[in-house]
Amino acid sequence: MTPTPTAPRPDIETAEDFLPINGTDYVEFYVGNAKQAAQYYAHLFGFQIRGYRGPETGSKEQVSYLLEQNDIRIVLTSALGPDHSISNHVQLHGDGVRDIALTVDDARQSFEATTERGADPVHEPTVHEDDHGRIVTAAISTYGDTIHTFVERTDYDGLFFPEFEPWTNEHWNAPSPTGLQFVDHCVGNVYEGDMDRYVDYYAQTMGFYNMLHFTEQDISTEYSALMSKVMANGNEVIKFPINEPAEGKKKSQIEEYLEFYRGPGVQHVALATDDIISTVRELRRRGVEFLEIPDTYYDRDVLADRVGSIDEPIDELEELSILVDRDPEGYLLQIFTQPVQDRPTVFYEIIQREGARSFGAGNFKALFEAIEREQDRRGNL
Repeated sequence: MTPTPTAPRPDIETAEDFLPINGTDYVEFYVGNAKQAAQYYAHLFGFQIRGYRGPETGSKEQVSYLLEQNDIRIVLTSALGPDHSISNHVQLHGDGVRDIALTVDDARQSFEATTERGADPVHEPTVHEDDHGRIVTAAISTYGDTIHTFVERTDYDGLFFPEFEPWTNEHWNAPSPTGLQFVDHCVGNVYEGDMDRYVDYYAQTMGFYNMLHFTEQDISTEYSALMSKVMANGNEVIKFPINEPAEGKKKSQIEEYLEFYRGPGVQHVALATDDIISTVRELRRRGVEFLEIPDTYYDRDVLADRVGSIDEPIDELEELSILVDRDPEGYLLQIFTQPVQDRPTVFYEIIQREGARSFGAGNFKALFEAIEREQDRRGNL
């Protein structure tokens, strides 16, 4: 059975978009030690540490570091005490994504439009001000303990957010960027039977549509399977694949995640690059660990028959374990890191799109077999 074809784009010119979204504003992680995590992302992934919020800036109970690379913002936040909700989040889940924040023109309208349609509110519209202007935020919940904050920053010209100051260290020799450009998509894992509930939630409350659907026949190996539906807003700036486990002989990667994360959450964040070979080569040089793909995947005849002509040399893709796939609109290249914390939960995808709108369906078998090999090494298959 082949994957469901990519759905046609909605008619954005004529459809009423009650929730215009301009992009991913930031992805916030709750972590055990934000200072050390910031160094990890800077040295290995090439993020620049731009901002800091903590007791010195008026934040008495938590600290945050702002990291940037081109259009990607990551916020790393830790609590300063054991009884804080952030500490509880980290104790339960380990380091993980708390907030996928979305840039909007009107946070109040976004909050009202989504909650009127059934979204669960987290906090009502709030104005944050300093000498650089004002930011308005409001938030709704999604799967597990994950939230979406609507961020309206059209009247703000500061660094990032009130209470943030530029991070400085006179001895800091900032690592160079690695070519990461923007957040392509964020993938969530939910319990078996809950995928359609969250698909309906995004459709009803945020006006997203189901652009792709993969069944357990599409995403399966000898031992395990999963199902996935991709939800996207009208212009596909925001894409949220949602996975749930399917019945298999052994524990699936989704079940392993849910067990160690102690519930639903963000499985991986996909970061786009314009030159995946250069980006991955540099990430590997710095010590980023990736899933390894069997050499048989790169059989020239098989690969050429499946994806046709591409601009990148196959020898270099094989050397770096980069996967390639094609859909009716073009091709894409992708690679997946190992988990970036001790628990086998959150990881990253590096992706380069050359016209393709899909998510690498032709790579699923090779990818998930690679993940299963790592599960087996951990004793969790």
